[in-house]
Amino acid sequence: MLSLGAVLLFAGQDGISKSLSMVYPAVLVVWARFVVQTVLTGVVYMPTMGLSILRTSRWRQQLLRALCMLAASLCFVGGLRYVPVGEATAVVYLSPLLVVAYSARVLREKIGLGQWIAAICGFVGVLMIVRPGSALFTPAVLFPIAASGAMAAYQVLTRQVLAADNPVASNFITSIICLAILSALVPLFWVTPTLGACLMVAALGGIAMTGHMLLTYAYRTTSVARLAPFTYTQIVFASLIGFLFFGHVPDQATLAGMGVIILSGLGLVLWQRR
Repeated sequence: MLSLGAVLLFAGQDGISKSLSMVYPAVLVVWARFVVQTVLTGVVYMPTMGLSILRTSRWRQQLLRALCMLAASLCFVGGLRYVPVGEATAVVYLSPLLVVAYSARVLREKIGLGQWIAAICGFVGVLMIVRPGSALFTPAVLFPIAASGAMAAYQVLTRQVLAADNPVASNFITSIICLAILSALVPLFWVTPTLGACLMVAALGGIAMTGHMLLTYAYRTTSVARLAPFTYTQIVFASLIGFLFFGHVPDQATLAGMGVIILSGLGLVLWQRR
């Protein structure tokens, strides 16, 4: 349930990000999100945690985790300017395939044959969406593809750091690092936002903080590979947002690809429960 709640929030976050990315540079949108996310996390948790919110025994992994989150955020938001939110989300779901592979190689988790088959079927579903002749077969699709690689690494590093560090501290450290890097870049991309955009950014930061906390707690209690299939539901939520707020309806081949991705995730769940 934690994972499902997180991906529902992430789908809403992506819808808001797409609206903002149509007007403002991706660096500005992501920077503003991290400003709100960092402030909210500090206000909520620092009164009880104090400076322990910055405590970690794994600074190297925390730094790499933050860089992965930054890369994933910039690539994904940059891609939303050109790619529909549902399809961009589906392409990012190359990441569970990579998570399964990373889990086997980096975390030494035992991965069954059924998990590999389901993950590969999910990859085939992505290929059905990003196919020659489709509207997505453009250089712009490289943005969500790059985001998927960064997100997979982020998920695996999350599992590593939570073996020793507090989940709130981990997310706060990630926000601080991302905010510091983006603050150095944002003057180069600055566009003064409207009041409406500021309110959207405030919502974006709150949603991001809550979603990442839910996902972090989920990773703390369950293996990365086991959680991967539940996150596929974000494709459904994102496609619904794309239809309701942007009037985009995926074509039949794209819907079929999304269906393959979702079914592969369900197949993975069934295999794990054997």
